[in-house]
Amino acid sequence: MLIPIGLIVAVCTIDVLSPPAIHLGPLLVAAPTLTAAFAGPGLTAAIGALAVAAQVFIGIARHALFTANLETQIAALIVVSALVVVFTIARDRGERRLTQSRSVAAVAQQVLLRPLPARSGPLEIASFYLAAEEEAEMGGDLFAAARTTTSTRLIIGDVRGKGAPAYSHAALLLGAFRAAAHRQATLPKLAIHLDGAVRWDSSQWDHAPDAAPATGAAPDPQDRPVPGAADPLPEPDGGPDLDTDETFATVLLLDAPDHWPVLRTINCGHPPALLLRDGRALTLHSERTALPIGLGGLTGAPGYEVETFPFEAGDLLLLYTDGVTEARDGTGEFYPLAERAGAWSGCSPRQALRLLRADLLAHTNGRLGDDAAAVAVRRLPTGLPPAGRPDGP
Repeated sequence: MLIPIGLIVAVCTIDVLSPPAIHLGPLLVAAPTLTAAFAGPGLTAAIGALAVAAQVFIGIARHALFTANLETQIAALIVVSALVVVFTIARDRGERRLTQSRSVAAVAQQVLLRPLPARSGPLEIASFYLAAEEEAEMGGDLFAAARTTTSTRLIIGDVRGKGAPAYSHAALLLGAFRAAAHRQATLPKLAIHLDGAVRWDSSQWDHAPDAAPATGAAPDPQDRPVPGAADPLPEPDGGPDLDTDETFATVLLLDAPDHWPVLRTINCGHPPALLLRDGRALTLHSERTALPIGLGGLTGAPGYEVETFPFEAGDLLLLYTDGVTEARDGTGEFYPLAERAGAWSGCSPRQALRLLRADLLAHTNGRLGDDAAAVAVRRLPTGLPPAGRPDGP
């Protein structure tokens, strides 16, 4: 406030003391204009009125109040000050609407990408999400966790594209996973359900008949269900040949049994997980990578095979999206996640992700080219496993 008030005082003083041929009064219009940059309409109007009063004072002091020149200056100052006040009113209304929209968007984002549980059975879990778009909290990357009666299931994925379409498809995939993860008997059936949900997205209905989607094939008798799981949801597989090349997501599905030191995974084109153990980072390379979710029907009926990896007590599992490994520094070098992650093997999931986040932002100088998400999971020691073999995938 000292700047516009000081400007008014300075203009008045210099104008009164200057020779008659010098007129600085027109500079008073800068006072309400500057005020509008940081204040609301009320304060802007007050500074405008003060500027008009200062112009009148100059006219009285110079005995030129009723001259045509000064009257024109006063009228012009009043008009400009009024226009500036109208501008601040319109600006404040727009800011209020924007604030309300951001509040609603923030609530929606928190509901869709809610934090993972800190504990799930014998697992300790942490996660973070860094959105590349300014003012956004969620984009095309996603993660979620769900419990069955004997295991914890996790998903991490990256939807094709950016912005609102990617956000919409990520929400669709998260909803399908949360609805079905604890009901589908096996990981392959869960993957089929997710693939069908994406391919039968509402945005594709203009290519399909009005009839409901066909259900999937009968369950394979060799599939062993998760003990206590509910009947599987219908799998929206088959149906007409939809335009699936526009909507797809790379996804990594995982199932960690409570009482067996293994990890079952299905990789649908997603970057492989890292297993941190004894100061080393082991990449869990998949030998049977499937097509991304949403493209499973391009080669006929989608098929997904489960791979099993050791996951012992004390191991730290690191899941991530390509926004982490493809983040570049000022010279264009990718972030070396596998080289640096081994040093975090002794950390808790929360500590490991705190170090990863800080290191990633330092590598990119705080500017990400794509959304980045990561999930860290540590298996805690448990009692002896039950007799027999672990449940099927």
